[in-house]
Amino acid sequence: MIGVFGGAFNPIHTGHLLLAEYIREEFKLEKVVFVPAGKPPHKQDNEMESAQHRYNMVQLAISQNPFFEISSTEIDRKGTSYTSDTLKEMKDCYPDRKIGFICGADSIVNLTTWHNISEIFALSELIVAGRKDVQDAEFQSQLCLFEDQYNAKFHFASTPLIEISSTLIRKRLNNGLSIRYMVPDKVFNYIQLHMLY
Repeated sequence: MIGVFGGAFNPIHTGHLLLAEYIREEFKLEKVVFVPAGKPPHKQDNEMESAQHRYNMVQLAISQNPFFEISSTEIDRKGTSYTSDTLKEMKDCYPDRKIGFICGADSIVNLTTWHNISEIFALSELIVAGRKDVQDAEFQSQLCLFEDQYNAKFHFASTPLIEISSTLIRKRLNNGLSIRYMVPDKVFNYIQLHMLY
């Protein structure tokens, strides 16, 4: 199985990397492909650094792990980036492999707002990492709905809850506070060099 890990990565941080490595080992993934979002439908442009900066930071962050790769499929695509389109492209790249789409439990709760969710379930099995702020009853209800309606397949990762987020990192930078050790050193240096956020 190939893991596909999409996200804004605005910026990528150690929580993303730890989660991907835990999931790679737990589910014996051949590799994890990081897919920085181009123009995601759920984000405002003013919240985001440029796609190229975010791509470069992911590339720097994963460069030492032979099981991690990066794809520019979403930032190369014109217009809005939809997960269903990305998974189609991944399936074309790996026609004889299962695709494991890595996402957080919070994404499951919001998945009904995503574009073409039937295609997402048809093309991939979802590998779900826990989030502390997800209400269990609502989460379980959504799982049942997706399993019944779309024959969705879910795998639940036993990843640790990591209290680092891109939002927190951006806030700390805006307040002149250190983000050292929250992001890899190469990403830390890149942010400083290009005066991001």
